[in-house]
Amino acid sequence: MTAIFTPVTPATTDITNVLLAITGGIAAYKSAMLARLLVKEGFNVRVIMTQGAQQFITPLTLQALTGNGVHTELLDTDAELGMGHIELAKWADLMLIAPASANTLARLAMGMADDLLATVCLATAAPVLIAPAMNQQMWAHPAVQLNIQTLTDLGYDIIQPDSGIQACGDIGAGRLPEPEVLCRRVLNFKAKHNTPQCLAGKKVTITAGPTVESIDPVRFLSNHSTGKMGFALARACRDAGAEVTLIAGGKVDLTTPLEVRRVDVMSASDMMQAANQAAEAGCDIFIATAAVADYRTREAAPQKIKKTQDQMTLELVKNPDILATISHSYPDMFVVGFAAETQEVEKYARGKLATKNLDMIACNDVSRADIGFASDANAMTVFFADQYQQSPQTLAKASKDDIAKQLVALVGQLQS
Repeated sequence: MTAIFTPVTPATTDITNVLLAITGGIAAYKSAMLARLLVKEGFNVRVIMTQGAQQFITPLTLQALTGNGVHTELLDTDAELGMGHIELAKWADLMLIAPASANTLARLAMGMADDLLATVCLATAAPVLIAPAMNQQMWAHPAVQLNIQTLTDLGYDIIQPDSGIQACGDIGAGRLPEPEVLCRRVLNFKAKHNTPQCLAGKKVTITAGPTVESIDPVRFLSNHSTGKMGFALARACRDAGAEVTLIAGGKVDLTTPLEVRRVDVMSASDMMQAANQAAEAGCDIFIATAAVADYRTREAAPQKIKKTQDQMTLELVKNPDILATISHSYPDMFVVGFAAETQEVEKYARGKLATKNLDMIACNDVSRADIGFASDANAMTVFFADQYQQSPQTLAKASKDDIAKQLVALVGQLQS
């Protein structure tokens, strides 16, 4: 009998109230767009501005964008009638300092409470994300890096600055990430907050997308896989607390999930090498969603093959079986396979589960037009190795992100 899987919803307080703190620096102009993006995503946003920030952008701008008054003074008589700085600290579900100047980093590292921003940081129990922005030479200075390490040790979450051309004309690290990236960081933080950390401390390697096997410099053998399922699983594993390495097959054109290490490969041999390296480096869970080409040409032609005959024969040889190789070479690793079939789905899935020595396999019928390779939705049946004494689980049609979350929950249950 196949059971319908019902994922567990964590009983946590949602992140709704975001306290955006803006310090002095030319990058403050990006904070206006960031505030607007956060509001569009449904967050209730309130803003703290330092005196330096007000030299670059006005409080009125942020008030108009958020619909809330902007807080600028620690000793505001009207606000302090209700202990304003404490009220702000308690109101926040999440605090984001963007941009954070070098001066602010130093003051927070010292635990100072001489302005509203620093005082709220000390008074709040909410998590604090810090996005530094400054000149590249300032960012590289040992004193700044020492303050970053101190803040990390104190439990602050540091968003590393981008590299590129700066307002001063220098080139290097120190740029504030774009507002869209910062907004995604907040959304990712919220997703983690609302996700059971069932993979906390685990190292997960995921293969995704197709492999590409060259015939000649302009032609190749491949398949219709897009990598969407693997990328969804990378996000879900990250949100569940795992450290994720994503091995993306040739021609996958998807945005790398934040906080996920991506390794791009082309052929099945390339993917085999990358998978072995990840396993040797220490991997607890291996999830193989990639659609690996079963065969490749014995030799790729060095020059374009000309159309000189009505027929052409290619000699094909088997590619390495990445999933079976990993599962047999690393018997202590938890290995998850995928079976994309067009007929007798359960028969082939159970066969792969046994012959490849897997812990778990998720199978779907890619002959269905409404799910599978190019679709944003999927539906799966999950089978488990006999040792787990688990009945098959049916994951009803849903978005690939939702399917990924359910699969991660199943992996987490078997890891506990």
